[in-house]
Amino acid sequence: MIFDSKKGTDKGDELEILGMLIENYENEKFPIGFPDTVETIKYRMEQLGYNQSDLANIVGLKSRASEILN
Repeated sequence: MIFDSKKGTDKGDELEILGMLIENYENEKFPIGFPDTVETIKYRMEQLGYNQSDLANIVGLKSRASEILN
């Protein structure tokens, strides 16, 4: 089986080339961009059970927390 091949062997080289081809194909056909910063903050806040007041406590001002989330 090719997945058990050792590095430096013919099968190992074949596996490495196949891996590179798969990676290039996925990057070209299914690129994953960077997430939106505000949506990332909101998602993490939701995970932690935080609300806008909690964020205001972290950044120091309620108006700053509102500005960040908008």
